Amino acid sequence: MYTEVTFPTPKTAILTITDAGVLNVLSTPVIKALITKMGELAENPELNCLVLRGTGSRAFIAGADIKELAELTASTGRVFISALRDLCNAVRHFPVPVIVRLEGHTLGGGLELAMAGDLRIAADNAVVGMPEVKVGIPSVIHAALMPAQIGATRAAWLLLTGENIPATQAQQWGLINECVPQDKLDERILEVAAGLAEIGPVVLRQQKRLLRRWEGMSVDAAIDDSIGEFGEAFKTGEPQHHMNAFLQRKHNAKK
Repeated sequence: MYTEVTFPTPKTAILTITDAGVLNVLSTPVIKALITKMGELAENPELNCLVLRGTGSRAFIAGADIKELAELTASTGRVFISALRDLCNAVRHFPVPVIVRLEGHTLGGGLELAMAGDLRIAADNAVVGMPEVKVGIPSVIHAALMPAQIGATRAAWLLLTGENIPATQAQQWGLINECVPQDKLDERILEVAAGLAEIGPVVLRQQKRLLRRWEGMSVDAAIDDSIGEFGEAFKTGEPQHHMNAFLQRKHNAKK
């Protein structure tokens, strides 16, 4: 219940939120189910990509469950938001790239979860926003990623006004990687996933680990840290395999 997993290829998993209403709202049971399933999928050594999506076309996730939020106290509120933090972190630290599929509305906690992903691909008629201030609560946890992703000025607009913006504008701001026609959304996502499937699994996981580590380092420290990782890559055999294949293709093209 609350999740469904399909494998269009052995290297790509699609995790779909189910049974969460027509807008895929995040209640405590939904959050817990997603954390559990993310943990199971993280143990799959065959994966090169995870696609995270909602059911239907009305929303990826239209936020947290307002009925549940309205009954929270200070203490239960901390419990609820801690669970949502854990879900977002499960996405941020998932061992391979996570593509978030955005269709319809992506609001509040849904946008925080989307920002925790690595790649965001949206239908060009989608809408995103952080409306929490309009219902009396601040945007917290992974809303903290927003200034780094789109800049302080744009983050302040979204977080302080609570206004929604179209996905096309979100792409211009750098919050979304790509907007495509709605009828091409799944095709494009699977195309990107296929490209990830062609990359060596060790280096793909290594690169994601580096991205997360760099977030907490100065630029100089990140540069120095990456030198050792570069050397480690050659222990896997993947550079030799892919580089020799490239050289062979180049050689064949000259014939």
